[in-house]
Amino acid sequence: MPAGDQLGRQLGRGIARRQWLGAGLAWTLASNGGPALGQPVGPDAESLLRAGGVVLALRHALAPGTFDPPGFRLGDCSTQRNLNNEGRAQARRVGAWFEGRHLKPVRVRSSPWCRCVDTATLAFGAAERWAALGSPRGSVEATNAEHLRALRQALQAVSARRGQFEVWVTHMFVLSDLMDGGGAGSGEGLLLRAGADGKPQLLARLTPA
Repeated sequence: MPAGDQLGRQLGRGIARRQWLGAGLAWTLASNGGPALGQPVGPDAESLLRAGGVVLALRHALAPGTFDPPGFRLGDCSTQRNLNNEGRAQARRVGAWFEGRHLKPVRVRSSPWCRCVDTATLAFGAAERWAALGSPRGSVEATNAEHLRALRQALQAVSARRGQFEVWVTHMFVLSDLMDGGGAGSGEGLLLRAGADGKPQLLARLTPA
């Protein structure tokens, strides 16, 4: 079964299932506020990035396990869940897709967690650590709410800048909060733009094939 068809069945909620493969990745076009259905997905997603005013919000690549061990420390990767070989390969494939099309983000921002920083670094060479992208687990509710406000404000700012796009590398829970539900698989990216009401709009998904 083609990877795009399989992903479409798994998502099953408003995702157009045309696929475009390149460098081991697949784009699927979102129907909620995205370009018109029936258009080729790959060139469309690429053109969105070139036009700018969007953020690729990327969940960190594959890091086996669930949550972090008790007593983990942000400054010590040996105490955290980390990417495995497949996860590192996923991150490199993302980077290869962008490099092969001469698409360069104006800014790459990452959760301070090692698996996110490593994903960003392997894909794009470097990343700026940003606490707002960090895992909400273990933080108080007020801090999480402030981080979510910061993310939505930053998305609005990026959406107003044509010709540029940013990449944010983060966690499933952050993406779920940002999108008011749902989420993303390991190494999967959500191409986002702020709508007229300020809420994030999902334009397309990027999935490691």
